[in-house]
Amino acid sequence: MYSQLGGTFPAPLFLFLAGISFALVTEKLWRKGLSPAQIAHTTVRRGAEIFVLGLLFRLQEFLIAWGWAPWSDLLRVDILNTIGVSMMLMGLLCWLILSLNRGRRRRTALVLAAAGTTLLVSLLTPPLWTTWRPRWLPWPIESYINGVHNLGSPQAWLFPIFPWAAFAFAGLAIGLILQSDWARSREPWIFLSVGVGGIVLTEAAHWWHLHPWRFYAVDDFWHTSPSFLVIRLGMLLIILAGSYAWCRWGAGQWGFSPLIQLGQASLLVYWVHLEFVYGRLSILPKRACSIGTASLGLLQIFLAMLALAFLRIRWKGRGPEILGWLRRNPARAS
Repeated sequence: MYSQLGGTFPAPLFLFLAGISFALVTEKLWRKGLSPAQIAHTTVRRGAEIFVLGLLFRLQEFLIAWGWAPWSDLLRVDILNTIGVSMMLMGLLCWLILSLNRGRRRRTALVLAAAGTTLLVSLLTPPLWTTWRPRWLPWPIESYINGVHNLGSPQAWLFPIFPWAAFAFAGLAIGLILQSDWARSREPWIFLSVGVGGIVLTEAAHWWHLHPWRFYAVDDFWHTSPSFLVIRLGMLLIILAGSYAWCRWGAGQWGFSPLIQLGQASLLVYWVHLEFVYGRLSILPKRACSIGTASLGLLQIFLAMLALAFLRIRWKGRGPEILGWLRRNPARAS
C-alpha cells in the first residue's frame, strides 16, 4: 500500500511545484508594476512553451520507439502537456482576478480563486471520468479532460486536467500565501502551520473515505476520488514543510544539497531519466525485479541524475567558453 502511495507522488510534486513557481513569477511581475494583461502574456507564454516541450518529448519517444509505437502515442497526454495547460489556465485566472480586483485584497482574491479551482477540479473529476464524459469531443481533446486517449475509456496512466491540474492550482494558492509580507515575517511558524495543516488534511480525508458515505455513481479511490486527492495534497504540504526545514536548518546548509541540485535542473532530469527507467535504455528488466534489485536501480538512477544536474548547473551559460575550449583542444576532446 505504501509503495503504491509513494508511486503516485512524482506527478503531484511536479504540478504542485509548478504552481508554487508560477506564484513566485506572478509575484515578481506584480511587484514590478506590470499590468494584468502583461502578467498574463508572460505566464501564458511560458505555459505554452512547456506545452510545446511536452509535444516534442512525445515526438522524441515516438522516434526512439519507431517500428512498434503507434502514431497515437504522439497525442498522449503526458505530465509536461498538463503542466503547460495548467500554467496557461493559471495565467488566465490571474488575469481575470487581477483585472477585477485592483485594491489591497487582490492577493486574497487570487488565493480564494486558486483554492476554489482546486476544489472544483477535484469534485468534477469523478463524473467527467464516468457519467458526464464528453463523448462528443474528438478523443485527442477529450483525453485532456479525462485521459480517454483512443482506447474508449479513461486511462489511469495518463495525466488529464481532471484531476491533475488541481495540484497546480493548490500550489498557486500556497505560493501566493507564502509570498505575502505577513507570511514572510513569520516564516518558520507559517511553514510549521503548513506541515500541521497537511497532517490534518491527510487524516481528515482518510477518515472521510473510511465512512460509507458516497456521492458519485462510480467510486474509484486510487484514480478519481477527491478524498485521495486531498490526502496527497496534505502529504505535499508535509513535504513542503520538511523541505523548508531541510534548507533552513538541515543539510541544505552544508553547501551542497542533492535535493536542491536536482530541483535546479528538474526539467532536464525528468526528460532524460524516463528513457533509462521506462524506455529502451532501461537499466533494469521491466516487471521482473525484486525489491532489492529495484532499490539498487533507484540508487543508480538517482546518482546518475544528480551528476547530470551538477554538470548542467556548472556548465549553464558557459556554452561559448566550452565550445572555444573544444576548438582549441580537438585532440584532447576526442
